Amino acid sequence: MSSPDFSLFQTSTHKHSLLHRAPSLIADGFLFVGGAAMALSLVWALVSFINPTSTFDTIITYSTPQAPDFTYDPPEPTFYDDPTLSYSVGDAIQNWDEKRREWLRVHPSFGVGDRVVLVTGSQPSVCKNPVGDHLQLRLFKNKVDYCRLHGCEVFYNNVLLDPKGTGFWAKYPILRAAMVAHPEAEWIYWVDSDAIFTDMEFKLPLEKYKEHNLVVHGWWHMVKQQSWTSLNAGVFLIRNCQWSLNFIDEWASMGPQGPAQEKWGEIQRSMLKDKLYPGSDDQSALIYLLLKQKQKWGDKVYLESDNFQSYWLGVVDGLDNITKGYTEVDREMGKLRRRHGEKVSELYGEMREQYMKDKGMWRENVRRPFVTHFTGCEPCSGDCNPDYTWEDCWNGMQKALNYADNQVLRKYGFVHPDLLNSSLDSCQFSKLAARDFHTFEHEFRREKRLDLVTSDAANSPTSVKLVTLHRHQQGPTAFTCTVAKSQSKPSWPSFMESVFSAPVHLRHPFDADF
Repeated sequence: MSSPDFSLFQTSTHKHSLLHRAPSLIADGFLFVGGAAMALSLVWALVSFINPTSTFDTIITYSTPQAPDFTYDPPEPTFYDDPTLSYSVGDAIQNWDEKRREWLRVHPSFGVGDRVVLVTGSQPSVCKNPVGDHLQLRLFKNKVDYCRLHGCEVFYNNVLLDPKGTGFWAKYPILRAAMVAHPEAEWIYWVDSDAIFTDMEFKLPLEKYKEHNLVVHGWWHMVKQQSWTSLNAGVFLIRNCQWSLNFIDEWASMGPQGPAQEKWGEIQRSMLKDKLYPGSDDQSALIYLLLKQKQKWGDKVYLESDNFQSYWLGVVDGLDNITKGYTEVDREMGKLRRRHGEKVSELYGEMREQYMKDKGMWRENVRRPFVTHFTGCEPCSGDCNPDYTWEDCWNGMQKALNYADNQVLRKYGFVHPDLLNSSLDSCQFSKLAARDFHTFEHEFRREKRLDLVTSDAANSPTSVKLVTLHRHQQGPTAFTCTVAKSQSKPSWPSFMESVFSAPVHLRHPFDADF
């Protein structure tokens, strides 16, 4: 038996054989690598012959995600082939989840992600208010803009799908029909016509609601206090599932589609002391279901109090100050001032949101309100709530619509100069913003200083500023900015005065762009 110390240095028979085979293994490895390289070269030559503009990076790096195929509908039968299928409220659909799942199985290109269909609408007739139809058009454009930015579809309806379903209750036949017509959609998003998206960058946090089927603005503690204002049924998300179909049937049964609307009006009035309307309305009906049938429905209802929608009177007068706050954020975080394509707007919205959260600014009256709801204004009829005047409503809607419009139009190079003024000004961007960052960085690595002449031809000719960037020894993207003035050429925008009135230390090339 070998001693333990000696055995550490002995080579086993297996190891000995491996040592003898090493040259052969190395040769095989070289042959494999050589063969792989030759195969890759042949592929590259073939692709270059087919498409001479191809580069190696485009072949290796980029891939196009599968888009929905709108031209494919397989011959296999689906629930649409069932002659008893109904789109109407009250006509029960059984096993809807399984039917949707089967439809998605045979239409696989639609089965990726939580698709959202926004549903909204207006009355079938011409508005009584002289500016009502103009407002309806702008309100609809606002929703189209939001959906274009976030990849959701819009269904706009202006007919009564159920002649009985008028007023508050007109939306439920539309929702039921939209669920059946859009099995590819995971969520149906109802937004009243008088609700305005005022944060065009905010993305619905669908992951937050993954355990729920209905998301409504409200507060559970106020529901328990039996308050009519404990929630608002004018904006909500509802999942496209069997639970939701059953819930809509139950909800709508308290309205004109049901057999006892008058009785339900009396029950709601006795339960909710602050209820404004004598008859049965959908908001009161929803509160009743959450109070009296909470065990059946409550676990799947999410009452969202964090920036889901806001009452207009508490919002419109503060929009100018919110704009100033966002301008300051853009100044602090240079990347947000970079011009970009509309299709990548979500990226910049997420960057801004995270920055504001990190700085403790993601709170009410500082952040943009997501949806501003003009409850009680009645833009089509003009018969607004007597607590405020039509002028208040008109000015408020003008402000909110122009505020939202500015977030869209800026990507097209324009902006409303005043929230009560629908005229346009062109956006002014510095020449630095138009430069490619990598080009700028390359020049800055090569030179110890870089002079940028900036001017704004749109303003009166008073001065030109020479921005001199001095590179620090710590690195190529740390520099000091100093500004020299001359009295011979057009001026830089006025806000440059406050930023560049003294030497400023900046940490990113884009931070020189204000």
